Amino acid sequence: MAEQSYYETLGVARNADEKTIKSAYRNLAKKYHPDQNPGNADAERQFKDINEAYEVLKDEQARATYDTLGHSAFKAHSSGGGAGMHPGAEGFAGFGGFAGGSGGFSGVFGDLFEDILGGGAQARRRAGPRRGEDLRYDMTITLEEAFTGKKTEISVVAPVACATCSGSGAAPGTKPVTCSACAGTGRIRTTQGFFTFEQGCAQCQGKGERLETPCTQCNGSGRERKKRRISVDIPAGIDNGTRIRLNGEGAPSASGGGNGDLYIFISVREHQLFQRDGADLYCQVPVAMTTAALGGEVQIPAFGNQRLKIKIPEGCQGGHRLRLRSKGMPVLHSRDHGDLYVEIAVETPVGLSGRQRELLNEFAEQSDTATNPRVNGFFERVKSLFEGL
Repeated sequence: MAEQSYYETLGVARNADEKTIKSAYRNLAKKYHPDQNPGNADAERQFKDINEAYEVLKDEQARATYDTLGHSAFKAHSSGGGAGMHPGAEGFAGFGGFAGGSGGFSGVFGDLFEDILGGGAQARRRAGPRRGEDLRYDMTITLEEAFTGKKTEISVVAPVACATCSGSGAAPGTKPVTCSACAGTGRIRTTQGFFTFEQGCAQCQGKGERLETPCTQCNGSGRERKKRRISVDIPAGIDNGTRIRLNGEGAPSASGGGNGDLYIFISVREHQLFQRDGADLYCQVPVAMTTAALGGEVQIPAFGNQRLKIKIPEGCQGGHRLRLRSKGMPVLHSRDHGDLYVEIAVETPVGLSGRQRELLNEFAEQSDTATNPRVNGFFERVKSLFEGL
């Protein structure tokens, strides 16, 4: 009976790309892993075949050799000539095998074992003290508050060290004991054939110790949820989407590590008058037609209980923009300010009385090219355009 090809072992086509091969390998390895099939010799054999196939096909050079020479390139001849090499044999480094090639043992199986067993680096991380979890708090402020800055307090419901057991998880008067399953290392090693696996101890969850008498207040977790009041300083000039980090104000560690951090995400409400772009502010101010024609002053409110006087030049047109330097938002962590840009919107009179109509008609009769240069200029251009046609 012909020997099954590595492609058939993984269930992929001979022209399959690297991503397809890796995906097929991971799925099959999870399915036939000995830990998932205890005592199943057939599953253990298939697991070894899957690993052997992937060890060759994952490597571009090894795959090219296999496509040319087949299995004979990777299995030693019975005559003892040593012309071929099994993927697990010494000297297979050139193909990225166990002996220290481009991938190495951990490179090939690391992700898979972490998925299946939670072992390797992940288990080692569990064995030592870990920081508490980071917490998030969403805060919405007004544009005025972003301008001036503010000090406030927030309420955060988060895990804290249990007051009954002082965070140990053990009932008062008792202590955690060394885990007998892992001898306090937090890790368990098992051997399957020529593979050695390491994973976090299931008895103590990788802590290296376990509770004989858990605390009844926190059920052995060492933590309980409580509301805390935390003072927060919002700096002047803060912008929408800014994140404030409060070191050590997150959840406490369950394994003796430091507290996590608290992250406050800032949202700034839209303002009725001002629009913000970085440190600059923009607003539109309506101006009466007579003020725009004759010139004058208007006042607008500003942050900090101020009122700004804006001088309207004589003959001001709609859309004209005035720049007020350093009247914008504070620059975060700086003494500088952005600018305030005021756009003039000339308002056309409505609801005219009879007398007002008479005055406007009289004004229109007295108007000429000098009075309305843009209007007359526009129609002159239109006239010349049609005359040209």
